[in-house]
Order: sequence, then C-alpha cells, then structure tokens
Amino acid sequence: MTVHFIGAGPGAPDLITLRGRDLIAASPVCLYAGSLVPEEILAHCPPDARIVNTAPLDLDAIVEECRVAHEAGVDVARLHSGDLSVWSAMGEQLRRLRAIDIPYTVTPGVPSFAAAAASLGTELTLPGVAQSVVLTRTPGRATTMPERETLANFAATGATLAIHLSIQNLDMVVEELSPIYGADCPVAVIYRASWPDERVIHATLATIADAMEAGIERTALILVGRVLAQQDFDESRLYSTDYERRFRPTSAQSGNGATEQ
Repeated sequence: MTVHFIGAGPGAPDLITLRGRDLIAASPVCLYAGSLVPEEILAHCPPDARIVNTAPLDLDAIVEECRVAHEAGVDVARLHSGDLSVWSAMGEQLRRLRAIDIPYTVTPGVPSFAAAAASLGTELTLPGVAQSVVLTRTPGRATTMPERETLANFAATGATLAIHLSIQNLDMVVEELSPIYGADCPVAVIYRASWPDERVIHATLATIADAMEAGIERTALILVGRVLAQQDFDESRLYSTDYERRFRPTSAQSGNGATEQ
C-alpha cells in the first residue's frame, strides 16, 4: 500500500501528468483538496473508489484516512492543487506518515506560476532583463514570513517576482516594490489561471490598485517584473549561428565535416 501525493495542476483538468492520472485510476481511495482541485479530475478515479474532500478535514483526520487505507492494504491518491513543492502543506503530512511507517510517493504537477505565464504568453526570463524568478508570498493568517524573506530583499535582485497567496495584501506589495522597481514597472494579476473563469489584469505598480476587478479576493497570482512588457531584449546565444553546441556544429565545423563530441 502506498499514499501517492499528486500535483493536480493549476485548474484545467487536462493539466495533469500522465503519471498522476494513472495513479489516480489505480487507487481505490482518493483524498482531494475540494476547494482547489477541479472535480473533473475525479473522473479518473475507479468507479467504486472512496472519494473524500479534505477541505473540511484537519491534519489528524487526513492522516487517519491514510492509516485506515494502510490497514486495508489499498493505495491512496492524495491530490493537491498546482505542484507539491511549494505551499502544499505536504511536508507535515509526510512527517506524520513517516512516523507511522506508511510509504508514499510524490508526483509533481504543473505549478500556478507556469500556468499564469502561459496565459500571458510570456517568458519570465529574458536575456539582459531578468534571469531569475522568485516564488514568494506575503504573510498570511496561517503562515508568517522569515525575517529576511521580504519583498524588498527579493526585489533588490531585479528578478521577476511571482507573488502567491497575497492578493489581499496588494497595497503592501505596491508600497514595498515601487521604490525599487519603479512605479512604471509592469504588473499582471492572473485570477484562477487555466480555469474557465480565468481573468488577467495588466497594469503597472502605479495603476494596479485601480485596475483591479471586483471579486478577485483569492486564488490570484501577482507577477511583477520588466519582462512582462519588455520587447527590447537581447536574443539568446542558444540559437545563434556561431554558438557551438554538441548537436549543432558551427558553419565552419559543418564545412570541414567535423562534429563536436
């Protein structure tokens, strides 16, 4: 018996890995975060599967479901939204499972920041503009932030910021970032990326507060950085004609029959 932790993707039911889909189909028990995971994904469950919405459950109750399944010798598909590596609360569940010797696996999913960038049709790293993406958040009711992990510290690098779980703190985000990025720095707010009711708001740090639409109070990602509106950027050397790659020799090499090893 194994508990399979599966990243169910950002929202669109077909944005799930083949491995994740197959594990769901093979698991007699499915525990899913009903407030964030689309019910369409549950169609992959076996017809007689025990399906439990964990949204109203606490940690003890979730682990108890796993323990009961372990005693029965049946696999569990544990579905979380997005990818499990960030803000999934998977770590505390794994700690509990290790303590009672219940085996588990982890299958990654499509993260929300990647779905948001796809909706924008934007690369978050552009040569000469930004080569780093910082995934961060602001303090919330459930989680505080370490002292050094401030928006100002991250902004000082000039990286593209993907600010999660923070739409309720938008005014604070603008206040902290404007002195560093400048009031004209592009901002995009992506509400429910990849869901049917997705909404995208383009603005700047100076205008984003006024541009916000009613009803966007959660499940929204804030992207901040010059890459969001940059057209004047260097081309990557990756596809340059004089850039030597193992599988694409330069013109000079091609002419003399040489190949890079």
